[in-house]
Amino acid sequence: MDLVLGLVSLVILVYSAILHEIAHGFVAEKLGDPTARLMGRLTLNPKSHIDPFMSILLPLLLIISGSPVVFGAAKPVPVDPFNFRDGRKDLAIVALAGPATNVLIAVAAAVALKILMIFAASSTSSLLIPVATFLALIVRMNLLLAIFNFIPIPPLDGSKVFALLLPDKEAAAYMSVGTFGILIIFFLLMFPIGGFSLQSVMFNLLTFSQHLLGL
Repeated sequence: MDLVLGLVSLVILVYSAILHEIAHGFVAEKLGDPTARLMGRLTLNPKSHIDPFMSILLPLLLIISGSPVVFGAAKPVPVDPFNFRDGRKDLAIVALAGPATNVLIAVAAAVALKILMIFAASSTSSLLIPVATFLALIVRMNLLLAIFNFIPIPPLDGSKVFALLLPDKEAAAYMSVGTFGILIIFFLLMFPIGGFSLQSVMFNLLTFSQHLLGL
């Protein structure tokens, strides 16, 4: 990936992660928890969301290293499950809102890309290629964000959904892994174990998802 595409990918990733977090906060408020709004997190202003490592440094390192998957995250919006009517269920719904938003963005961009390709057949505009590339990057970055966040390792969103399948005691023990879960995820990403590579799994899921969208 060249420098320009890398920088464009980073910008798309940052704003996609911001929309991901806003979706969490918006759905949380609909379910009774206004914490995100009260703390000024339901905004598109990057200053309220950017995490120096997860939003900038990590994706940059992945881009520079030529990784087949590039992802990152914004600062998690604060959520107080004690404000929910049904704590674990509502928390899972809030968790799903983020990846679901990224999937919807990816689908919308894929549809726009297909429409663009139809017009491209009868057009000689020099803007078609950069616009198509931009839309394809939106699809790719948002699918990767959704795939990454669906990993069922706390504190990622997938873990909150998986916890619904467990009894209360086991769910609490499982979610407690979140204090060092990110370290587990980074380890799995960087060091394949017994032939298992989290990067390869994510790349294969990305390829499958793009195929489903006809790309």
